[in-house]
Amino acid sequence: MEHPEQNPWQVTSVTDKYDNPWINVTEYQVINPSGNPGIYGKVHFKNLAIGILPLDDDMNTYLVGQYRFVLNEYSWEIPEGGGTIGTDPLEAAKRELLEETGLKASQWTELQRMHLSNSVSDELCIVYLARGLEQHEAEPEDTEQLIVKKLPFDDLYQMVRNGEITDSVTVCAVQKARLMQLENTL
Repeated sequence: MEHPEQNPWQVTSVTDKYDNPWINVTEYQVINPSGNPGIYGKVHFKNLAIGILPLDDDMNTYLVGQYRFVLNEYSWEIPEGGGTIGTDPLEAAKRELLEETGLKASQWTELQRMHLSNSVSDELCIVYLARGLEQHEAEPEDTEQLIVKKLPFDDLYQMVRNGEITDSVTVCAVQKARLMQLENTL
């Protein structure tokens, strides 16, 4: 079955509800695909989401722990951050890896592109695999209180498998790397 090329939603009005340097929230009055009036909200992200799965030669990786304000809980994640839309996302990945862990990588592979919550947001995430690691000094932002933990990739995989890690970027990166490992392409 072919998917439709035309957008089945009709927009009758648009109202910006909120705007800051990182996001914009817009409310749409719509006619939905069944022909009924409705409302739709969209969160537009002004940056790309960037994730980095660092793997050293011994198959160790690095997690970053931090308290996530929105979740009101502590979270272990791969190094993550944002990149300006329209600039090279790999440069943002290199910057974030260095800022959060102090690591520099000589080999970079794009693992995955994904939309993080496509029912309410247009946020695009690009996840990279970083290899050929060298340790340098971390340069965290002043808003970040980070703990960096080195652990075997297999331990991280078990944490994801057991539901101990819920960050979607981390879950995706780890599962994709595990598939590549099983296919001998990692």
